[in-house]
Amino acid sequence: MRRLAARGAAGDAGEVAAPAADGSDSAQARSPSSWRLIDLCAIWDAGVSLSSAAWNGASCGVERRRLNEAKKLSSVQEVQLKQLEVTRPRGLGNRERGQVPRMARQPAPPWVHAAFLLCLLSLGGAIEIPMDLTQPPTITKQSVKDHIVDPRDNILIECEAKGNPAPSFHWTRNSRFFNIAKDPRVSMRRRSGTLVIDFRSGGRPEEYEGEYQCFARNKFGTALSNRIRLQVSKSPLWPKENLDPVVVQEGAPLTLQCNPPPGLPSPVIFWMSSSMEPIAQDKRVSQGHNGDLYFSNVMLQDMQTDYSCNARFHFTHTIQQKNPFTLKVLTNHPYNDSSLRNHPDMYSARGVAERTPSFMYPQGTASSQMVLRGMDLLLECIASGVPTPDIAWYKKGGDLPSDKAKFENFNKALRITNVSEEDSGEYFCLASNKMGSIRHTISVRVKAAPYWLDEPKNLILAPGEDGRLVCRANGNPKPTVQWMVNGEPLQSAPPNPNREVAGDTIIFRDTQISSRAVYQCNTSNEHGYLLANAFVSVLDVPPRMLSPRNQLIRVILYNRTRLDCPFFGSPIPTLRWFKNGQGSNLDGGNYHVYENGSLEIKMIRKEDQGIYTCVATNILGKAENQVRLEVKDPTRIYRMPEDQVAKRGTTVQLECRVKHDPSLKLTVSWLKDDEPLYIGNRMKKEDDSLTIFGVAERDQGSYTCVASTELDQDLAKAYLTVLGRPDRPRDLELTDLAERSVRLTWIPGDDNNSPITDYVVQFEEDQFQPGVWHDHSKYPGSVNSAVLRLSPYVNYQFRVIAINEVGSSHPSLPSERYRTSGAPPESNPGDVKGEGTRKNNMEITWTPMNATSAFGPNLRYIVKWRRRETREAWNNVTVWGSRYVVGQTPVYVPYEIRVQAENDFGKGPEPESVIGYSGEDLPSAPRRFRVRQPNLETINLEWDHPEHPNGIMLGYTLKYVAFNGTKVGKQIVENFSSNQTKFTVQRTDPVSRYRFTLSARTQVGSGEAVTEESPAPPNEAYTNNQADIATQGWFIGLMCAIALLVLILLIVCFIKRSRGGKYPVREKKDVPLGPEDPKEEDGSFDYSDEDNKPLQGSQTSLDGTIKQQESDDSLVDYGEGGEGQFNEDGSFIGQYTVKKDKDETEGNESSEATSPVNAIYSLA
Repeated sequence: MRRLAARGAAGDAGEVAAPAADGSDSAQARSPSSWRLIDLCAIWDAGVSLSSAAWNGASCGVERRRLNEAKKLSSVQEVQLKQLEVTRPRGLGNRERGQVPRMARQPAPPWVHAAFLLCLLSLGGAIEIPMDLTQPPTITKQSVKDHIVDPRDNILIECEAKGNPAPSFHWTRNSRFFNIAKDPRVSMRRRSGTLVIDFRSGGRPEEYEGEYQCFARNKFGTALSNRIRLQVSKSPLWPKENLDPVVVQEGAPLTLQCNPPPGLPSPVIFWMSSSMEPIAQDKRVSQGHNGDLYFSNVMLQDMQTDYSCNARFHFTHTIQQKNPFTLKVLTNHPYNDSSLRNHPDMYSARGVAERTPSFMYPQGTASSQMVLRGMDLLLECIASGVPTPDIAWYKKGGDLPSDKAKFENFNKALRITNVSEEDSGEYFCLASNKMGSIRHTISVRVKAAPYWLDEPKNLILAPGEDGRLVCRANGNPKPTVQWMVNGEPLQSAPPNPNREVAGDTIIFRDTQISSRAVYQCNTSNEHGYLLANAFVSVLDVPPRMLSPRNQLIRVILYNRTRLDCPFFGSPIPTLRWFKNGQGSNLDGGNYHVYENGSLEIKMIRKEDQGIYTCVATNILGKAENQVRLEVKDPTRIYRMPEDQVAKRGTTVQLECRVKHDPSLKLTVSWLKDDEPLYIGNRMKKEDDSLTIFGVAERDQGSYTCVASTELDQDLAKAYLTVLGRPDRPRDLELTDLAERSVRLTWIPGDDNNSPITDYVVQFEEDQFQPGVWHDHSKYPGSVNSAVLRLSPYVNYQFRVIAINEVGSSHPSLPSERYRTSGAPPESNPGDVKGEGTRKNNMEITWTPMNATSAFGPNLRYIVKWRRRETREAWNNVTVWGSRYVVGQTPVYVPYEIRVQAENDFGKGPEPESVIGYSGEDLPSAPRRFRVRQPNLETINLEWDHPEHPNGIMLGYTLKYVAFNGTKVGKQIVENFSSNQTKFTVQRTDPVSRYRFTLSARTQVGSGEAVTEESPAPPNEAYTNNQADIATQGWFIGLMCAIALLVLILLIVCFIKRSRGGKYPVREKKDVPLGPEDPKEEDGSFDYSDEDNKPLQGSQTSLDGTIKQQESDDSLVDYGEGGEGQFNEDGSFIGQYTVKKDKDETEGNESSEATSPVNAIYSLA
């Protein structure tokens, strides 16, 4: 049955093609949209379908037309339905599979089952007369029995019929002939019996209320419609009334009666406030089925709104509002503290006495109720009590029908749908709370309006044949049966010797043409009636085929299929089927032929393909028709989409790979939640997959891949679960209020498929940081209530954030505020510091206390200080901020500091002392800065700490630069920690000297610097050059000549010196003196007798030793000593110096040119 529903939605698995214009067997496929699901008699199974055109006047036509009239199935029909319905096992995996075809994934609606059953019953032999043959009238359309109309519209009472010749129509009103011609407002549609009553020119619709019946007549009989009761919809106004306030004690029960005006049909009732806000309902406050509003117990909070009953009328689409009720609740607890609403013992907290349940509706302990078969049974129990009672339902002697029973209105109502006789019995509701329980028993009696067991069918007979009409119905009480013929009681009709009445059956024997008529069966009891028309037609007609000839039917392999061969004849022809012209009749095994001639093939195989011929025969002749059957491979999804779980923002791909018959066109589409999927820019649809980019919460749902051809389809479904951040918690409530704690309760939001792992409770206060939320505490995701520890004198407001693996929810709406009482501070500010911002002050700072540690109003701080390790008195001051500056302090002196909190309720605990320091200054220079050069590669530096640091030593800064004469290298800066007093410099060359500047640092800056230079290095370059020149021959000869000349001069000098006094040297010497000679003007030199006086031109080295100034012509270079010596007469014999011109630039002595005289002296 579910295959039919799926087929109607997506196209039929079998198609019928009309023959081509050239008479060949080829056919054009019909569009799936041309098939109508209502033509169920043309669809035996999902594998084959006939067009509606092929069924004009076919054997199933009566049942198709009666489908709209069918309301219920008889028990016999239900049994037949169960026997005929094809059940399919469910497959494994993400989809449901049937044997064949695999089309439907959900059950078909009940009307499909009913329609299919009627079509199956038609296979038992109901035959319809083609319209080109004479026949009595048949009612094809009529209004419902209880016809309610809108007074603003024209009235339409439908009645249509068919017959040959075409029938004429007339009406009765209230069982009397209704003369349409006399009323200008009333007309009848052309070729129809439908009445139209027009009020455009005035008139009152109420004047036309009554019971109408339509008669359709031709020369072969008269057919009757149902008796149609016409009523005009009414929506009367609510009567004006002044309602006094309703005074009620808190905890007492209360019923607010609605009493809506009697409308037609009955209005829909709902309760709202006068400001059109819906009244919140729960198990304590709810609306009954009669429209009244029931309070199981009244609470003070119920005064916050008023209560107005509203009635909505269906036809006029209007809402009428009753004057509102206002409540005045008398209470022992006058404060409406909303935090008590979820208190575990709310009633005792508000001083409301607890009491056992009692029933407000229905009254007493027992009642009874009658319901008609097929209707819904609604049982209701509303109880009062404190606490609010719970309601439970039971059936005496059995269980509630689980497939039909459901609970409504917070378990206060039990509804059983489609009641049958088995639902009779005693039901009871149990109302209970912790104070006790009571029960109410309801005795249910099921009555029944008449329903068909065997409805009379049209009877078609040949002259001389026998037949019968059966009218069998059931009901409670048992219905009576009345037969009529052509609208008149059978008793008053002319006698017919060929007709015999036997209760609910009329028997016809040896019928003749004169026996043609329309018979009516009316069966009724106190709860209703049924009226059926069945005609008797006597015809003499040879066989004829009613469907198009040479049809092409394409079906799917392995399906159950039916080949129809609509025919007519009188007497009823016999029909046989043949395949490919073979002589054997097809019946039995895989084939089954029904009485109406349809051939069922239980399972289509490849070898079933071919040409099928149906032959209808009676005594007047025969007729035949052919059907060509083609078998196609089924459409199969062999790789189905799988259920997936994805995080928001990721990419998901759903596969759907299909195998199908290559001769059929394949279409792959997707459904989301059983609706067509819109492929947006975040989705990509390919032949074998669907890709979703950037998955969002709205993408969650079921995705169905639909692979369809012209004949069949296959479905495969997968569910996409999107993991998202949880929804915000809601409905925050504060309970268990105490001075230093409160219980916070919340309702978790949807976790969006990712379990909530944690809840973060935040708070906000409106004094210190209004609008700023702070984390208070964190709780596991399994709880929704927590006791929060509170601080004094804080006006709290709370909110909750839910957390899962994907992220955090939006914060909940804030709770109501709760202020705690004040107290002295229990702590003091932290992070107390004393630091100087200048050399003569100290700034005391601390972290101010927040709202949860202030504990009271006017929070302030008592600041105390004194010099450390002294016995001087404490200085103190009261500060409202978070800093205080102490002035006129010595440089960098330690102080003891204390900061104590105080509010209007008192002082905090005595604080601990903190050591701070006054301001710092620049440090003095490092002491004993020493520069040593142990070798030519390194220079060692050492120093001592400054004598006056004047603060916290941050370190030392060393700046040094290499220089060589006028050349100065790049300055290098090194920073050292405060505990480092040594450093080694790696020389970059052995010639340059270094100048070092060292200073100490505090946070104020660098202090006084000390400067030293490295010792001068030995003249290694000069020695190397000297050795190179001495190896030259020309240089050796020159040196010899010079040595001889010098020897001569020495001898002369020796002679002169031995005589004493001053001697003019310049005129006796060949080599002139340099321009720097201090005696150049008079051509003589001084002789000194001071032993300890340094020679002219010497200098003091960095380490305090005396260094002889270099001279190009000094004899000291090759002497045995560096000091001059004198002989006994006081003459100088140790040194003889002739000064040569040289540069006087400091630090560049090593760079002057090498003197030839020096070279000679060095060789000597």
